[in-house]
Amino acid sequence: MNTLGLSMIMKMGCFCTRESVNINGVKYVVKERLGEGGFSCVDLVENTTTKKKYALKRIVCHSIDDQKTAMQEINYYKKLRHPNIIELIDSTFKGSADIVVQATSEAYLVLPYYKRGTLHDYLTLRSFSKHHLDVKDIIRMFLEICAAIKFLHDFTPDPIAHRDIKTANVCLTEQGDPILMDLGSCAPAKVQVCGAQDAQRLQDIAAERCSMTYRAPELFNIESYCVIDQRTDIWSLGCVLYAMMYFKSPYDVVYERGDSVNLAVISGTVHFPEETPFSEDMHGLVRFMLEVNPNERPFIDKVIERVQGYKNKLEIVA
Repeated sequence: MNTLGLSMIMKMGCFCTRESVNINGVKYVVKERLGEGGFSCVDLVENTTTKKKYALKRIVCHSIDDQKTAMQEINYYKKLRHPNIIELIDSTFKGSADIVVQATSEAYLVLPYYKRGTLHDYLTLRSFSKHHLDVKDIIRMFLEICAAIKFLHDFTPDPIAHRDIKTANVCLTEQGDPILMDLGSCAPAKVQVCGAQDAQRLQDIAAERCSMTYRAPELFNIESYCVIDQRTDIWSLGCVLYAMMYFKSPYDVVYERGDSVNLAVISGTVHFPEETPFSEDMHGLVRFMLEVNPNERPFIDKVIERVQGYKNKLEIVA
């Protein structure tokens, strides 16, 4: 190789050399960036020994509190074992967060990589052709998502709420089975709000962690004295079911128009297309979950019972 060729390769080294990450003695090479959020990013990585691909979630921590939040997420992954909840392969921290010296640390979470991407990705592709999902496929997938939520809500000793259920937080396996992911928003299901300060703190957390177009109405304007429970997830499930039918949450459309999502959610406004392949029973399932008053909204067992009843009805008709 001539000197010029070697020089060119050396100059281009930064483009050819891939970043590698060592996690508890296992080396991974970064292949590409899969996504970024407000608190983290996710890369596609490959185990250099087995050549198996994984998703690597990195959470930047600017303080001790950030580290505690990241550790809480890791702990949720470790204890929440269910076929429809994503599995944590490995995890570690690098660096040390210290606001005094302006240092940061990073939490590294190795997770399974799902080539099919998320339910959001799948629905977006289907929306281009306007080819709706078959109602039986919707019900099958939705019941599996509900099974994951029931596992959280029934968890002992303390029930857990996910607080950010949306189509982008549901991965799809090669067989089309839904896998609930992103446990960073998980929290104790029942929260007693005592005073304006409590309410504002929880409202700020909801604004940061709960996607607006899937967020329950009681999380937009939290009362000074109230109880927030796991039925916030039921509202989000109603939005997910709507999206599985019509490709987007009912409040994505509101957001895209530039109208107030807050007002639309609090009013309980839900519009269904006039031309639809879905029955009034399916619309009724959505309305059943999108009950503005959280005290009148069903718990997950009632949701599963009603969806299962509709599934049985479909099987009888078939």
